Amino acid sequence: MTTRILTARDVRRLLPMPACITAMDLALRALANGDAVLPLRPVIHLPDGTGALAAMPAYLGNPKTLGLKTITIFPGNHGGPLDSHQGVVIMIDPANGRPFAILDASSITAIRTAAVSAVATRALARPDAGDLAIIGTGVQAMMHLEAMICVRSIRRVRTYSRNPANVGRFAKEAARRMGIGVEPSRSARDAVDGADIICTVTASHTPVVEGAWIAAGAHINAVGTSLRSARELDTEAVRRSSMYVDRRESALAEAGEILIPMNNGMLDANHIRGEIGELLESRIAGRSSDDEVTLFKSLGLAIEDLAAADVVLRNAAEQGIGQFIELGTAHDADG
Repeated sequence: MTTRILTARDVRRLLPMPACITAMDLALRALANGDAVLPLRPVIHLPDGTGALAAMPAYLGNPKTLGLKTITIFPGNHGGPLDSHQGVVIMIDPANGRPFAILDASSITAIRTAAVSAVATRALARPDAGDLAIIGTGVQAMMHLEAMICVRSIRRVRTYSRNPANVGRFAKEAARRMGIGVEPSRSARDAVDGADIICTVTASHTPVVEGAWIAAGAHINAVGTSLRSARELDTEAVRRSSMYVDRRESALAEAGEILIPMNNGMLDANHIRGEIGELLESRIAGRSSDDEVTLFKSLGLAIEDLAAADVVLRNAAEQGIGQFIELGTAHDADG
């Protein structure tokens, strides 16, 4: 029984951002149409608070895929040689249960997370939006810059990090990879002032963007946190926004942006207008005016990983990329 192994370098080569955006659009529509099985992910938090381990199984009907992502989240890795998210995606043949592929999860997570934000931005941001603020300068900052360029004509980019050296490195890399200038900002407030697309991609547990700073008509992608006790936006930022999520059940279990205001009696679950897939399928309303502030809270779903892995595997098969190993025999008496 052979299993294809694909490294981070393989994934980056085989998962171009435009193709991933298309795959995420289809996966979110499938979820809205009931064509997916997606349990809430169990998460083990280490007692010392340094990291967590999550298991994310799922089935997706279109394309028909079955699999599991196991991922670790270690925020302390930010700024170091290791990504904060590491793990593997294991793809299972839905016809016979055979694990036929193992892929690096860090690269898949990085690309598909930004691609989902691109889907939300394409659906919710004003058509003329092009003044982009990115709060944070890690892996997701670069991925989100690439993704936003795919769905809007970006005319200005500002960024902020608590570490000025990281801003400099990010600006240099953005110019090298995408030929676009990035303006360093002295504060998060300066970065988002007048911006019509805002992406928060930090590891902060406390708000980095306040509602009073957000311009009328802006669209926000809040990406960096997936803990009940953590949030990148304050209550006013959420209260001012028409809020959309990747999945309502996940948001009400994990998203501090909505759960903290709910626990304080400031908002209720009805503040979530709906899921992005429902919006794509025209089951709920989107932006209603140029002045409306829209918010997409991203948590990440296993079906997104499966859909991205499917793109990678199709391209790998066409190009003959990957290593093969024998995990077991066809007939194992011990099961």
